[in-house]
Amino acid sequence: MNASLVVLALLDGVTQAALLFLVALGLTLIFGVMRILNIAHGSLYAFGGYAAATAGRLIGNGQSIPLSLLALLLGALVVGLILGAVIEIGLVRRILTLDPVMQLLATFAVFMILEDLQRLIWGSSPVSVTHAVDAMGTLKVGVVTYTAYQLILLPTVAVLVFFGLRWSLGHTRFGRQILAVTHHREVASAMGINAKKVGLITFCIGAVLGTLGGALASPTTSLVPGIGGDMMVLSFAVVAVAGLGQITGTAVASLMIGMGKAFAVYLLPEIDVLVPYLIMLAVLLWRPQGLFAVNEARRV
Repeated sequence: MNASLVVLALLDGVTQAALLFLVALGLTLIFGVMRILNIAHGSLYAFGGYAAATAGRLIGNGQSIPLSLLALLLGALVVGLILGAVIEIGLVRRILTLDPVMQLLATFAVFMILEDLQRLIWGSSPVSVTHAVDAMGTLKVGVVTYTAYQLILLPTVAVLVFFGLRWSLGHTRFGRQILAVTHHREVASAMGINAKKVGLITFCIGAVLGTLGGALASPTTSLVPGIGGDMMVLSFAVVAVAGLGQITGTAVASLMIGMGKAFAVYLLPEIDVLVPYLIMLAVLLWRPQGLFAVNEARRV
């Protein structure tokens, strides 16, 4: 493996990890606060991608960077907020007290419904809009030419989201309310915190993170039916490696899996699909609760 392939694998790993982190962060944030594993989260990723591609066709012109990025952001925000609110109010708050198996089955049913709705709206043909990638151009990293969109924008968004979320949880009133509900929902309610409102806003934030991941991925990949399921499985691998409800652990696990998958493409392409799950298996055999899980208390 020569130097150029090493650099290319490193860059691919970072960009894959950035997208994976955003989606997995939404999943682990929802679990950390609401203690429910949302199987439908993968469909939010797919809807975010399709909505961003649609918005890109309407307002992006392939030359304006602000307009192209605005299309991605609008697609993620609108779809994430709408779907997040509908799913939380219509289903999630009604099944919080049910057995975890029933919760999984209920959110899996939502996943299947959204998959069919996705095909109904956008069909089965591949969808892709590359306005943002084209507008931002390329950069040279050593002997490798790489798109500025993937090299700069994706990691920057992931880092900003990570530090923004960590800061808001520790330094804002709503962040402290989230932590209170996370540690003990009943006690937080007794102290006057509106747990339903906190749950709704948290679920919507998690949903927007999922749709944002899909929106940012849309200019770099062809959107096809089933893409949400693929990302859902990878996100589960990340949160399993990190430990459910762990924000910092999600970042580290995303980087591990992103890098592992990227290097496998160049070294052992026949097993690149298996690499994330091999990493997950190795971690769970060593630490079944995940690398960063805390047993003493529930943490976000």
